[in-house]
Amino acid sequence: MKSLKVTASGGIKGEIHIPGDKSISHRAAIIGSIADGETIVDNFLMSADCLATVNCFREMGIEIEMTNDKCQTLPAGRQVSNECKIIIRGKGLKGLKKPEKMLDVGNSGTTIRLISGILAGQDFETTITGDASIQKRPMRRIVEPLFRMGARIEGRSSSEVRRTKEEETSNEGRDEIYPPLKIKGGKLRPTEYKMPMASAQVKSCVLLAGLYADGKTCVIEPAPSRDHTERMLSHFGVPITVIGNKISVCGPASFEGAEIDIPGDISSAAYFIVAGLLVPGSDLLLRSIGVNPTRTGILEVVHRMGGNAEVLDEVIISEEPRGDIRVTSNEKRVTKMKGIEMSGELIPKIIDEIPIIAVLATQAEGTTVIKDAKELRVKESDRIKTISSELRKMGAKIEEKEDGMVINGPTKLHGAKVQSYGDHRVAMSIAIAGLIAEGETIIEDIDCVETSFPGFFKILKKISA
Repeated sequence: MKSLKVTASGGIKGEIHIPGDKSISHRAAIIGSIADGETIVDNFLMSADCLATVNCFREMGIEIEMTNDKCQTLPAGRQVSNECKIIIRGKGLKGLKKPEKMLDVGNSGTTIRLISGILAGQDFETTITGDASIQKRPMRRIVEPLFRMGARIEGRSSSEVRRTKEEETSNEGRDEIYPPLKIKGGKLRPTEYKMPMASAQVKSCVLLAGLYADGKTCVIEPAPSRDHTERMLSHFGVPITVIGNKISVCGPASFEGAEIDIPGDISSAAYFIVAGLLVPGSDLLLRSIGVNPTRTGILEVVHRMGGNAEVLDEVIISEEPRGDIRVTSNEKRVTKMKGIEMSGELIPKIIDEIPIIAVLATQAEGTTVIKDAKELRVKESDRIKTISSELRKMGAKIEEKEDGMVINGPTKLHGAKVQSYGDHRVAMSIAIAGLIAEGETIIEDIDCVETSFPGFFKILKKISA
């Protein structure tokens, strides 16, 4: 396992291009594979997670071509770049073939949950699994609606999964279902599914399954979650209706391939936005970042806390809004930030950014409260626990709560030896904390960053004085 040393920066300056959005890249590969004909995707994210999605569809007979030197993959599946153009030669809803072996999603929760919706509509049986982390991720949330639609899915029960005491109390009950999942697809029934919690992955899984059902499938969310699936289905010409928090598709649906341009990932940009706010003397321009309203919670939080992150030259391409983001800080001191409370409908819009928001909160005046975020307990790590424990090692004042955390600031951070727990978002957040800490911060196990942001540390080094 690789480690990294980080020291305080004298200023974050420059113009950078953030790799393509991970969520949109997944969906482009998935929907392009079940479209009829060719789909061309620009700025596809060549991360381990997105490559897992590509490889799953290749196992099911879909030809996906990497078209330039930037995105050639090595035999072991490791990538040499973080962006490229890909061509997907889709075979329609029923064009997938039964894979010869178990589908492996690696560390990608998006892959296993979204592809399960596709597999539910096939006329063959498939088993889908992933790494040790994936095998502890809860899947009942997708199994229940797919079962209603007629799919038959088997997984492991809670008693078969070895978990820590904290995981045992934080998961959704002892009757939870975990991968590997054996999915026996077939003719699906339409459904109206009222989601118990806001989740773009669950919503997308049901909508994708709805493409195979005979009639209208509706999903009702308790609060808006990221809407990339709805936007992309619309871009491919699939009739989709959105009325408030009710989203509907009619199946069986057939649609042609399309051209897609993917914006930079705002969840990845968030680390550099926070760095620009916290490191004195920073002036940073992030080019062509996705500013989909369901994803801009990080900008809302920054503005409420008193920071300055300005969106410039916004346009819409491939149904997705994007713009440049500029972040600056004073030469002698950072902008004075204030603690705020984050809860309710805001949480789905910042769920991936909460670890880096916690870093920002350590430097804010007063108390920052994050609640209604219990979902963080079942990510790549228990992110409430892991980001709290590692920032405390650096001197932060964080109290862990069942569904969030309470952070008191500002606190002067100091270097420490910290762990990523194999979680890419924890590793990147701690790296940004290291830029404002006294002394040297050593982050153990940084290989995990490849799952979402290959090239992160190279960019960080480039723009750090």
